[in-house]
Amino acid sequence: MRPLTEEETKTLFEKLAKYIGKNITYLIDRPDEPYCFRLHGNKVYYVSEAVMKKAICVGRDQLLSLGTCFGKYTKSGKFRLNITALDYLAQYTKYKVWVKPNGEMPFLYGNHVAKAHVGRITEDTPEHQGV
Repeated sequence: MRPLTEEETKTLFEKLAKYIGKNITYLIDRPDEPYCFRLHGNKVYYVSEAVMKKAICVGRDQLLSLGTCFGKYTKSGKFRLNITALDYLAQYTKYKVWVKPNGEMPFLYGNHVAKAHVGRITEDTPEHQGV
């Protein structure tokens, strides 16, 4: 478990900026306690600093995961978000889409959200926004 390099941090924040914009600062500078991003293998974890300091005594080969997995870096260096990051991203997103209950399962199995499954969309959402 190590901190992200400058290049890794840049690609992570560029990906997050597509969804939450300038609200990235709320992920790091939280009012309850400070959080940080850590890299373990090729996966990025979102961890509170108190838990991270306690996990220092665990060896790298024994440590499976720590905190919430936000995504992973591919072999080409691109960052892919995981669905486990959705709880944190949903709090700070600029634009939201509400999916009807009958459209949840097809989405969870990897299909696109059909127009009939969209419940509502936030106002002023630009076209092709990547929500």
